[in-house]
Amino acid sequence: MNTRFMTACFTVALMASCAGNKGTVDNDSAAVNDIASKTPVELNGQWYIENIFFNDSDYVRPAEILPDIRQYVQFTDSTYSIMTNCNSISGYYTISGDSITLGDGMMTEMACDNMQTEDALRRILPDIATIDAENDSIVRLNCRNHSGYIILKKNTAYDVK
Repeated sequence: MNTRFMTACFTVALMASCAGNKGTVDNDSAAVNDIASKTPVELNGQWYIENIFFNDSDYVRPAEILPDIRQYVQFTDSTYSIMTNCNSISGYYTISGDSITLGDGMMTEMACDNMQTEDALRRILPDIATIDAENDSIVRLNCRNHSGYIILKKNTAYDVK
């Protein structure tokens, strides 16, 4: 009887210690994930639009279309402004962890000789949902469906005041 009691106590103590360790590991992981989700990507500044990708056969590379004109997105605090070859788009944005929301904004609608970039941006901007930072100079804005994205490259010569 005494052996059964000791075995039962040992089993209960062992199970309690395992459950306690598991809780600590889960809490530590949650803390790390919580910190990562609260660390926003630093977007302030000017970013060149390198690629607007829908799929393998549907994409726009602004520098290939108009090599003499750098088309860009400028982020300042909670606003964004996009400048294409002749039109602009602006609005508000928010970031929470890896999620980004580009709010509806204003867009000029001048007729241009080449409107491929504007047309692509009109199609893709409402679907942008997440952001990945490759490093300090490359950012990828991803669509909800995970197939479309925009690649932005930081203009390191531009200084936001």
